[in-house]
Amino acid sequence: MIFRAICHVHNFAIRFLTKKNSITFVTMRRQKISLEGLTVIFEDNHLIAINKPAGALVHGDETGDKTLADSVKQYIKTRYNKPGDVFLGVIHRLDRPVSGVVIFARTSKALIRMNKMLQEKTIHKTYLAIVTKRPEELSATLTHHISKDETKNIVKAYASKKSGTKEAILKYQLKGELDGKILLEVNPLTGRPHQIRAQLSKIDCPILGDLKYGAEYPMPDKSIGLHCYEMSFCILLRMSLL
Repeated sequence: MIFRAICHVHNFAIRFLTKKNSITFVTMRRQKISLEGLTVIFEDNHLIAINKPAGALVHGDETGDKTLADSVKQYIKTRYNKPGDVFLGVIHRLDRPVSGVVIFARTSKALIRMNKMLQEKTIHKTYLAIVTKRPEELSATLTHHISKDETKNIVKAYASKKSGTKEAILKYQLKGELDGKILLEVNPLTGRPHQIRAQLSKIDCPILGDLKYGAEYPMPDKSIGLHCYEMSFCILLRMSLL
């Protein structure tokens, strides 16, 4: 099965092609939409994929702000006229200032299966990151050891292993350059909190607008130049593309 899409991020465009026999969720250019105006990019009886706008919370936190999960539940309840509570499993998260693909499970069986695939690392994610400094290498694999300060919600990346750290690995490839901004395609091989943001900052290539990790100035909408534009995995369930 092959899907084609164009992904536009900050005036860059990339065409990509999915591999045969895999299911791939892709998003278009990040959109400034309210949580009430969901952009559904894939849906069937088992899963639903949303193009998360920057600024939206995937799951509840101490702010008490409405979440993407809340809005998806309401969407399902309204569209399918479901009585009572709607089941929705949170499979993974994106940081609040990050946009892109977020997948939810519509059944407990799908949630168990997707969580197992995450543990087995058979779900592949691809991000677009915009940085303001060209990395030394056009493509590379970065390995760091990271720890998170839960009180400040910030991650520190180290070149060598230290007590309490976890290994973080990603691959990146330079895809383009425009007006002093560099577009990187990034594939995280581990699922650590803030790992792309922290690891790119560690090599002196902070993401555009990411003040927490060394950016020089914020984006007007408080987003950052990081977009999850593809998630792919092989699955036996039959699915239909919206």
